[in-house]
Amino acid sequence: MRVAVAKEIEVCERRVALIPDTVARLVKQGLEVWIESGAGERAFFTDAAYEAAGAKIITDTATLWSQADILLKVSPPQERGDGHSEIAWLREGAVLIGFLNPLGNPSVAQQLAERKVTAISMEMIPRTTRAQSMDALSSQASIAGYKAVLIGAAALPKYFPMLTTAAGTIAPAKVFVMGAGVAGLQAIATARRLGAVVEAFDIRPAVKEEVQSLGAKFVEVKLEEETTAAGGYAKEISEASKQRTQEVVAEHVKNADIVITTAQVPGKKAPILVPEEMVAQMKIGSVIVDLAAEQGGNCACTDPGKDIVWNGITIIGPINLPSSMPVHASQLYSKNITSLMQLLIKDKALDVNFDDDILNAACITHAGEIRVSRVREALQALVISK
Repeated sequence: MRVAVAKEIEVCERRVALIPDTVARLVKQGLEVWIESGAGERAFFTDAAYEAAGAKIITDTATLWSQADILLKVSPPQERGDGHSEIAWLREGAVLIGFLNPLGNPSVAQQLAERKVTAISMEMIPRTTRAQSMDALSSQASIAGYKAVLIGAAALPKYFPMLTTAAGTIAPAKVFVMGAGVAGLQAIATARRLGAVVEAFDIRPAVKEEVQSLGAKFVEVKLEEETTAAGGYAKEISEASKQRTQEVVAEHVKNADIVITTAQVPGKKAPILVPEEMVAQMKIGSVIVDLAAEQGGNCACTDPGKDIVWNGITIIGPINLPSSMPVHASQLYSKNITSLMQLLIKDKALDVNFDDDILNAACITHAGEIRVSRVREALQALVISK
């Protein structure tokens, strides 16, 4: 059984799918591990470290892709500038594992199905207790939440903690976190450790205790509809509920020094939580860090991938924030991947068992078919839109 790790070619992607420590564990299990030369360089893992762990370094990209039984990546397969398609390199029956974005770009799933590749998307891992060790969305979101606070603190022209000095007392910064999922909770914890006063909002009342346990005040909005979707994620709500929500949170945004937004809906444009008129009411020098920038942003003024100043308010729209901390992001992702692979490999042989609830949910293509109904629906919607 040959497991191969491809080098990420996107400029903004510094993570790698396996780190040397996890490679060593796979080699001990009797698996052959190939690493594309330079795959770990941007995450500070050298080819020599992989070789010491028992991996074989491959310099020819096409060979690595075409001869892999299981091909591991972070980002989706790409069309290369030299005219080559990474998907075309994969052999029929091979397994591809990575963040494949099947709801946001279902055409990739279609190409993988046509190639008869068994594709497992890390975004589709179910949010269950049994799947926690494989939940790459959560492991990477935690990094994003942490880094968002550091970025916000660096941009804020104030101290974070309360300070008592000979020149007087400095009041602590006020941080307002919108969305109390994994990223939001980590943002709360990090802001509190830095000494800020923290408030947090989420449409799901069930997260109130988690927010309060981290030392933040929970801003509650009572809505007359269900707000929690399958798996515990926030559900898209009606326009009336969105209006009610904005009315309540507007005052908290206005008084905040830093606003961190985290709301995303898989395969859809991010909901606008902070409209332009709300930004206009914020104090000059305040900062917004929009973690939904890749999906258009939760703030109406966000420019994805850029830092802008809008009427004195700094608005930061980071892209692929986990990649900015590639050492630990790769370490956590590598653990997620190897945990998943234990379900796929039995006695050194591939065993794709769809009776397993995790594999059944995460495997988007197999034997020439798109298996997941949500991906098929997204593909149909894409075709209709064209």
